[in-house]
Amino acid sequence: MTSSQAFDQNPALPELDARASRDLAEVTEGGSLPRDDMPLREAVEAAMRRYFAHLDGSSVTDLHAMVMAEVEAPLLASVLEHAQGNQTRAAEMLGLNRGTLRKKLKHYALI
Repeated sequence: MTSSQAFDQNPALPELDARASRDLAEVTEGGSLPRDDMPLREAVEAAMRRYFAHLDGSSVTDLHAMVMAEVEAPLLASVLEHAQGNQTRAAEMLGLNRGTLRKKLKHYALI
């Protein structure tokens, strides 16, 4: 089962996904992310700390699938933009087969 399939099949994930998206937006809009040059690793760590702080004792499952879905869509969009819409070039940059890239782009409604 792929991470996106696990994400789609767990009914609790949309709520957690929405909460993670809000938390990430708060972090990136002036919360814990004070500078534009913060390494991605630090930004993810800050977002996850904030996410866990807001759980209020709620349990979490399939966290990996949720985070991957949150990160993958903007990654694909950014790389495709950088490649000026050239899917072959974007696939090469990502180390993906072009068919796999197209499937992911469709999954996230990017094409």
